[in-house]
Amino acid sequence: MKVYESTQLRNLVVLGHGDTGKTTLVSALLYGAGSVNRLGSVDDGTAVTDYDEEEQERKISLSSGLAYLEHDGVKMNLVDTPGYANFIGHARAGVRATDAAIAVIHGVDGVQVQTDRVWRWAGEEGLAGIFVVNMLDRERADFQETLSGIQESFSRAAVPVAIPMGVEDDFKGVISLLDMKAYPTPASGSNSSKAETIPAELEDAAKEARAALVEMVAESDEALMEKFFDAGDLEQEELQAGLRVAVQARQIFPVLPTAATRMTGIQPLLHALVHLAPSPADMPPMKGTKPDSDEEVVCAIDGPVGLQVFKTLSDQFGTFSVFRVYSGTLKKDATLEVFNRSGHERFGGLLVLCGKEHVSVDTLHAGDIGAVAKLKITHTGDSLGDKSRPVVFPAIRFPEPIISFAIEPKTKGDEEKIAQALHKLVEEDPMIRFKHDAETGDQLVSGTGTEHVRVTVSKIQRRFGVEAVLHAPKVPYKETIRRSAERTARHKKQSGGRGQFAECKIRIEPLPHGEGYEFVDKIFGGSISQGYRPAVDKGIQETAARGVLAGYQVVDFRVTLLDGKEHAVDSSEMAFKIAGSIAFKECVADAQPTLLEPLMEVVIIAPEECSGDLMGDLSSRRGRVQGMDAVGKQQAIRAQVPMAEMLEYASTLKSITSDRGSYTMSFSHYDEVPGQIQEKLVAAAKAAKGEES
Repeated sequence: MKVYESTQLRNLVVLGHGDTGKTTLVSALLYGAGSVNRLGSVDDGTAVTDYDEEEQERKISLSSGLAYLEHDGVKMNLVDTPGYANFIGHARAGVRATDAAIAVIHGVDGVQVQTDRVWRWAGEEGLAGIFVVNMLDRERADFQETLSGIQESFSRAAVPVAIPMGVEDDFKGVISLLDMKAYPTPASGSNSSKAETIPAELEDAAKEARAALVEMVAESDEALMEKFFDAGDLEQEELQAGLRVAVQARQIFPVLPTAATRMTGIQPLLHALVHLAPSPADMPPMKGTKPDSDEEVVCAIDGPVGLQVFKTLSDQFGTFSVFRVYSGTLKKDATLEVFNRSGHERFGGLLVLCGKEHVSVDTLHAGDIGAVAKLKITHTGDSLGDKSRPVVFPAIRFPEPIISFAIEPKTKGDEEKIAQALHKLVEEDPMIRFKHDAETGDQLVSGTGTEHVRVTVSKIQRRFGVEAVLHAPKVPYKETIRRSAERTARHKKQSGGRGQFAECKIRIEPLPHGEGYEFVDKIFGGSISQGYRPAVDKGIQETAARGVLAGYQVVDFRVTLLDGKEHAVDSSEMAFKIAGSIAFKECVADAQPTLLEPLMEVVIIAPEECSGDLMGDLSSRRGRVQGMDAVGKQQAIRAQVPMAEMLEYASTLKSITSDRGSYTMSFSHYDEVPGQIQEKLVAAAKAAKGEES
């Protein structure tokens, strides 16, 4: 394979809502460039970047896919990203690793909520942007209406650089405004067609659209503006060069029409990507910091090697770390320091990926995207490079998990296999979390939505041969007390030989929320020997961990050991441990015990017209709305809601907002459970205990 310099590279992330045709568009670009010999299809499982069995079965992208093509002297790296809310977080890594975003918009449905989300991420990273209005061959597709939606939602600087010929099923080609040529839909089985003269009936529309483009380009540059005022037009070379600069500066966002399944508009799109999208050499140098320091490091493109791993993937050939080279030239067999960790890695063979195909290369220049197998200590997000210039690049900010399930194997004894499988999958998908909940005893798997977690379980079965089941997680309720109480408890047992005797008097009193547990020894004299007193403390702590009211941990209380009695022969540590436990249970019963529940800080972002229904639903969940803020054209609703009421919230939000909303959730604090609900929880705990006994 040819070695490409930084100026000959284009790195593009393909973004957008689900079902806009992103994966098919990538396949069409590859076919149009001659990189593959047929147009891949999502429906028949031949799309280049959706090669995973789970993706082929569900017919949607579940993670980002990598591909590349060579066209017109340029190597184009493409990162195809998911569009559904449960999986769209993978776009975060794609946005970090690229220089321009192709936002794919549905020609019928227009701008949708997830596009707004990923476009915002692209803007945060300073990516140039190109809009593709796809599926224009569909019934009710409307390029002009969709263009208006793009301009209203994203930028008035979104301007067509090509326009469609025909509508709906009669969409038969596009007119490029850069060369003022018509590009008909290729014949069936062909990947391209010859440029033609613009049909007479579309000449006026094409001239009008080009005039609008020329004026916008002229406004972006003072020299071009003078030329435009003098000549009333710009030459083709001036137009293209000025447009390229404006696109890279995010002053103009080109819009192009396509129907990827027919290959309509693919040739002008390829031309636009080659000639308008920035190369890595056009972008500002990547910045990072020195390890364990805030001191900034600027990575000049011609400096020592520096790269960041943005994806880890596994297939039948092994595990691969996918990376973007930000500076320097990387050669095979290089040894690089891992600056996030203590150690180094040897890069054996270098690879470039196109779907499931791997191509070996010897060299990757700054700006290129590649992969390497069998790294030992490196994880997604890690920074590696030449030890002469240590640098840690900014972390990739993946969305945090918002939903958790308890997971257990169908076959007893497979717990360790599930844990091993999940640890492997967490490497590939940083949005999955796996932990043991010490309070409830559950093994918890967390993700960005119900479907995200279910797909993870499906992967465990398919790839690791272990069947698992999911349950709603136990809510980590806690118990506490509302007033003080004193009790004396005696443990006495005589059954021949040495007996058991211990007596202790304790006082229990509430502490503020979050203060935990405190044990105070206030015995004066020797009513209980010094060696037995810790046993009272231990008995109380063990009982508190098991709970008194409903089997949940007792928290936020102080115990004071006041007095007691012992026997010279029959007393022991075990006897005082039991006496302490008995006294504690009796004290709690007298101290107005109550249940506490975790409250979550919830932020919901959704269209403004859904706000009323969302707040009504939150109220029904015992939520307290804290405020509302405008986020672009959407509303952010901030509320505190009991965790127990949020376990199945994802499906409700999807229903209320027609899948146009998203939410984040984090722990806020514990608060008292209302009386009626508390009664049900206590009754359920007693019933469960009765069944166990």
